Amino acid sequence: MSKFFEALSPIHQTFIAAQPMFFIATAPASGRINLSPKGMDTFRCLSATRVGYLDLTGSGNETAAHVLENGRVTVMFCSFGPNPLILRIYGDGDVIAPDHPEWDELLERFPPTKGVRQIMTIAVTSVQTSCGYAVPEMTLVAERTRLTRWAEKKGDAALAAYRANNNQRSIDGRVIYPIEDGEPTL
Repeated sequence: MSKFFEALSPIHQTFIAAQPMFFIATAPASGRINLSPKGMDTFRCLSATRVGYLDLTGSGNETAAHVLENGRVTVMFCSFGPNPLILRIYGDGDVIAPDHPEWDELLERFPPTKGVRQIMTIAVTSVQTSCGYAVPEMTLVAERTRLTRWAEKKGDAALAAYRANNNQRSIDGRVIYPIEDGEPTL
């Protein structure tokens, strides 16, 4: 049986901190719905009503496009361990770019990670828990390091060029941010 809450309790926050991955879902007014798996110790509960995660340079930037359009975000955590549970966070997202006044303060909450392109924050509007009885029990073998190794090998200038060439438009062609001096800006 599912239950709804207005904020993240300490028990919810402990559960979230123990999960090695999460899923982020966003949708534009029309077009493709985006659902992305995330991992690598990139999620933080900033308070009972605000969460955030490091958004790393990748092949696309759909979450930012959708958040900038309408703000709607759903985050899902599910236990793959012996105690089943699914926890969803519904909220309003913000894209925090490196030139944002909160950038430095938020970035300090995470371990140093190469390839960070932005920080996504979410104002929690509700939290839902449900049983998760159909989710399989699995064991984490290891975190993947390929993305951070790729970012380290590319270097800062090549990452900026990659983002300019690959992350300024969504799959559906929505402009995420304009390009100034070869670097995307919000």
